Amino acid sequence: MPVRLDKWLQVARMFKTRTQATHACDLGRVTVNGMPAKPHRALVVGDRVELRQGDWDRVLTVRELRDRPVAKAEAAALYDDLSPPRPAPDPMRRLLSRPPVLRPAGTGRPTKKDRRDIKRWEADEEESS
Repeated sequence: MPVRLDKWLQVARMFKTRTQATHACDLGRVTVNGMPAKPHRALVVGDRVELRQGDWDRVLTVRELRDRPVAKAEAAALYDDLSPPRPAPDPMRRLLSRPPVLRPAGTGRPTKKDRRDIKRWEADEEESS
């Protein structure tokens, strides 16, 4: 009995939800037997599934088809994992992916408007003295 690719990816615990699996397929991050795969593609035993999870390329061979959630220990039995080891995290990449630091207005360099106001105040002080 064939099983949908997105269902199998969720049952095999490659993605937490079926929606995430569907989204990865739609973005082209999942291929089956070397061809880009849509989420509704029917898998059969022996198919080679390649997917990209962050910076890790996973390569799986389908051993068993299930469309209902199974225990974590059983999920690992659904496929043969031919993936290279997970790459070590790159600390520089993590720093670059952080959002920029937001600071309150008025801190840091003066804006063009601030500089004009400062010149105006200085000119007023010179006239009054």
